[in-house]
Order: sequence, then C-alpha cells, then structure tokens
Amino acid sequence: MTGVIVVGSGPAGMMLAGELALAGIEPTVLERRTTSELAGSRAGGFHSRTIEILDQRGIADRFLAEGQIAQTARFGDTVLDIGDLPTRHPYGLALWQNRIEPILAGWISELGVRVERGREVIGVVQDEAGVDVACADGTARRAAYVVGADGGRSVVRRSAGIDFPGWDATRSNLIAEVEVAEQPPAGMRQDETGVHGLQPLPDGRTYRVVTTERAVGPAGEPALADLSAALTAVYGTDFGVHDPTWISRFTDATRQAAAYRDGRILLVGDAAHIHYPAGGQGIGLGIADAVNLGWKLAQVVAGVSPPSLLDTYHDERHPADARALRLSMAQTTLQRADPRTAALNDVVGDLLTATGAGTRLAARIHGLDVTYDLGDGHPLLGRRMPDLDLDTPKGPTRVSRLLHEARPLLIDLAGPGTPGPRRLDPGGWAGRIRLVDARYAGSWRLPAIGAVTAPTAVLVRPDGHVAWVEDGSAQPLSAALTRWFG
Repeated sequence: MTGVIVVGSGPAGMMLAGELALAGIEPTVLERRTTSELAGSRAGGFHSRTIEILDQRGIADRFLAEGQIAQTARFGDTVLDIGDLPTRHPYGLALWQNRIEPILAGWISELGVRVERGREVIGVVQDEAGVDVACADGTARRAAYVVGADGGRSVVRRSAGIDFPGWDATRSNLIAEVEVAEQPPAGMRQDETGVHGLQPLPDGRTYRVVTTERAVGPAGEPALADLSAALTAVYGTDFGVHDPTWISRFTDATRQAAAYRDGRILLVGDAAHIHYPAGGQGIGLGIADAVNLGWKLAQVVAGVSPPSLLDTYHDERHPADARALRLSMAQTTLQRADPRTAALNDVVGDLLTATGAGTRLAARIHGLDVTYDLGDGHPLLGRRMPDLDLDTPKGPTRVSRLLHEARPLLIDLAGPGTPGPRRLDPGGWAGRIRLVDARYAGSWRLPAIGAVTAPTAVLVRPDGHVAWVEDGSAQPLSAALTRWFG
C-alpha cells in the first residue's frame, strides 16, 4: 500500500505531488491521458499570489521566462492598476496551460515524482485503513489517502458521494484552435450575448477562437459545425473555419464540493470547485489548494500529526475558494454589453475609482488578501507572509528563499542577538522547524490593509501563511507548534 495516490496530473495534481515529495512522501500519480501533451492552449495564466507561491518553491522564474506580465486587473469594464500592491510580483502572468504543465512536470520529475499515464480511474472505495482505487484497465491500487485532482467531472468526488451544489449554467462558450479561410477582424467583440474573438497564434496559421453561444449548449463535446454556427450568428460568417486542433465548451456553471475531505479522500482544484473563467483564477485556486494540503497530508502520512489536521484544509480553503467563486460570478455578470449591464459597469467603475476600493478589489482578484481564520491577534495572523529582504547571520536573503524546501520557519526579528541561549526555543520541534535570526528595517505593509506594526517574531507555515505572531497571537508558541506540526 502506498501513502498517497493523486488522481490527475493537471496543475493542481502536479503541485500537490511536488509538495508531498518535498515533505519526504513519495506519491503515486495516476493520469488517464497517455501522453503529457495537452491538446490546445487551454487556460491562460495566473495571478500575483500564484507567482508568489511558485517563488516560495524556487520555480517562479521558469514560468516568468516563458510568459508575459501585465500590471493590471480587470473588473467589468474597469482596469485596475496593481503596480503599487505590496508584493514582489505586482502583476499577473499570461501563459497558456500547455506551457504551464510541462514546466510543472519538469519540476516534479526533478523531485522524483513519477506519473503513471494511461491509468484511468473508474472508482474509489475507502475503509478505516485505506482506499482502494480501481482503474479501467482492470488493475487496482491501494493507498492510505487518495486525492482527487481529476477535474470538474471528478470520478473521485462522485465515488466518494460528496455533493457538488451550486448554480446551473446560464451561458456557454465555445473555445477552439482552428485554421481559417478568411481573415477575421482583430480584437474582441462584446455584445448582449457575451464575448467573441479570433486571435492568431504564433504559427501564423492557427487561430484561437472564443465565442459565446446564443443558448446554453448541450452536454458533450461540440463539433466544428457548432463552432461554425456560433460564429455565423455573431459575425455573419464562420471565416471558413477548418482543421480544428481541438474544440471545447465551457459554461458559467458554478459549483463547490460540500466537503473537501471525506475520511481518507480529499479534493483539490476543479474536482473541488468549478466556475466561469472570468478573472482567470482557475489554475491559481488549484495551486493554492495544493500547497495548503500538501504539507498537512505529508505530516499525517508520516505519523507526525493526527488525521484531524486534515480538517483544517477544508476549514481554510473552502471559504477562500467560495469567495473567489462569488467574485467570478460577479465578473461574469458584467461581461454582457446590453444597456443595463453597461450602466452597472459605469456605476461600479466610478465607485472603484472614487473610493479607492479598486486597490482592495485588485488585491482580492490577485489572491493577495486571503486570510485563514487562525484566531484574533496581529493582522499578519492567517495571512501570507510578505516576501521581505532579510539580513541574517549568513547574509541577505528573502523569505521566499527560506521556503524553498517547504519547511516551517520560525523567524526571530527582535533585534541584535545576545550571547547565550537563543531567545526563541522550538524545543522538541527543533528537527521540524527552521529557526532563523533576521533583521528587517523596512515598513510592514499588507495588501488591502496597509501598514501594520512590525512583529518581533513569526511562525510561518510551509504554505507561506503566518501561524503565530509573538505578542500578537492568543496562544503561546508551544501551542501553535503543537497545533500545526505535531
């Protein structure tokens, strides 16, 4: 029996596998696709907090080298400047999923993670001791825990009987990569139905097409004839579309798993939540799920922490994801070009500009204001730790560099050291915690909050969120260490 089986090797599944590997747990990844090649470009990038997370693992530069950055966020018709947000990465990254996945695959390969391809999971059954996983080829596996990272139609979620409540689709879009016989107009078009556009791809021959259908399309894979009809309804011609690389349909259906954990079965990414891609938060939410769960699951499998630690995954990520889903629904509503929506966009734009609320909303869109409820105290508690430039006895470094190994950090910021015993003593946790003496003379600013009082010490979890602040937490350090690290 293996420790953890991850079902699905999309971005969320690969990120989780990498997190487990960093923590010393060797996962088994089962993927139904027979090749790592992803047909079409799919999703188009991610936001500031996702780049921060990748920086915490030392791999952000791999993505930045291949994508294009933009210091903006959009809400309806309003463009929000995020250049002044207090983050090392005040921008989003445009990068297609068919480039994101190979970079993640390269990273987890370096960590020794092996993906078994052509393994389509058709069902999971758990008991008190483990989970049995059945595959379409007749093989079976058993693991202590199984994580469904197998998308919106998750077999793992359905097998576990986890409800997937939410809102049905009110619109559908076709997205495709095709060749054309006629030159289409440049740019995007927005009308009362939705958004439409044809964008040339680097090969100079293929176009990426997005169009909103006049009525919600049927379930199942669309055909070239569906794309032709949808384009003709908008443009009066289909531009002679032919030879599609791929065609897919997505809707504004918004759903969230009622539970992210059922015993030994857990969900991440689209298996846990689906939404319309307005705002571009899909991949980022899945990666945030993975880094929240990975270290916790590793500690439970290793016997360091009790299984109850896994309940905090649902407690933290379910409300954070629900908030992002509501934001996506609001953004979707503002994408129509009818007079009433235009009027609403005008009012919203005025409010965002006049009140300064645009900065707070931009931080929310980019995932920089996520706060886990870890009790009352210092504003840092439960928030992401800023990526500060620190002075340490070993020289200057950044907080993100200290997190490359995905180990917890106890950072003492209390001023010049003195001879004798260290001021902070992690005690029995010394082998699990990295204790760092550091100095930071700059101001402390948090997105959506602004300046906060400088702490004298912080305990930072492997996911980059602050678990304890000296004189700013209701519990002592020993209690925080016990709660989070066994």
